[in-house]
Amino acid sequence: MRLLSTIEYSAFCTWVRESNSLWAYPGIVFMHMVGTVIVVGVSAIVNLRVLGCARGLPVAPLERYFPIIWAGFWASAISGAILFAADATSKIVSPLFGVKMLAIGFGVLTMVVIRRRVFRDPPVTTPVAAREKRLAAASLLLWFAAIAAGRLMAYIAF
Repeated sequence: MRLLSTIEYSAFCTWVRESNSLWAYPGIVFMHMVGTVIVVGVSAIVNLRVLGCARGLPVAPLERYFPIIWAGFWASAISGAILFAADATSKIVSPLFGVKMLAIGFGVLTMVVIRRRVFRDPPVTTPVAAREKRLAAASLLLWFAAIAAGRLMAYIAF
């Protein structure tokens, strides 16, 4: 906890929390939101197609969106790490933070497995197998849980 306190009260984290600059807290929150929207939005498109929505849309071309998902993930992860560092001692003890991190971890895992199973091993077949549909449904639920837990952290203190 001492390390987290040291990080939280560093000059950079104090600037993030207390500065009136748009590049401080507001800008970092904006980047976090943009990254999250990209990850969840583009993943939702892939997941919904795997689940059978928009059947006229071929599945195979959706693989090209995975680098966009990863770009959004890294934008969200880096900005999220900064936001965590600026308030580390209270976030680390929040059960909602744990739920958010678990949901993100499993969300990323499902994203990787979906890409491997649907797009690579073996190549895409239509219709998509039930196992991959379950993964897509789980992915949607995990990203929903991550967003819900993250938003609730702003309103529920433990």
